[in-house]
Amino acid sequence: MKSDLKKSFRITLAFVLLFGVGYVLILWMFAQVATCNGGRADEELVAQKFTRSVYFWPRPSSVDYRADASGGSNKGPNNESYLWDIEARVDTFLFYHPYLSRDLVPAEMITASASGLDPDISPKSAYVQARRVAEARSLSQKQVIEIITQNTTKAFLCFLGPEKVNVQRLNKALDRSFPIKK
Repeated sequence: MKSDLKKSFRITLAFVLLFGVGYVLILWMFAQVATCNGGRADEELVAQKFTRSVYFWPRPSSVDYRADASGGSNKGPNNESYLWDIEARVDTFLFYHPYLSRDLVPAEMITASASGLDPDISPKSAYVQARRVAEARSLSQKQVIEIITQNTTKAFLCFLGPEKVNVQRLNKALDRSFPIKK
């Protein structure tokens, strides 16, 4: 009995040190690497707000893209306020994408992610915006689709997880390839 108690205590102490101290130290080291570019995290890791038609838009954010306020709206699918927000987002998206019908609006373009800061969208969500961006920049849709394709990150090992497009990276590539004429 006494040896079992000692063994349990040692195991508990080992796990406290491993997860309570070791895990925190590992996270701290990763944070140091992530913030080594001038003392701030890479801007491609957090969604940025884009509203101009010459840029691709990220998912909506329930925290107005504020990294210090990460979180969802916590509104359920039966919440009237949430349903009103979704309808307003659909109407706004269709206003800027009049070539789409309601059923072609990707769900992720009208619903916020759990953190409200997801920097990535699916290729489908980028492709539905290609026409708007092409028209706003006086480009062909083919040119814009090529930029999307070049900036699509494939699934890990080609099958784990979805393909995705980082909106910030995509907009930077678009500006590099086709600067906005002033």
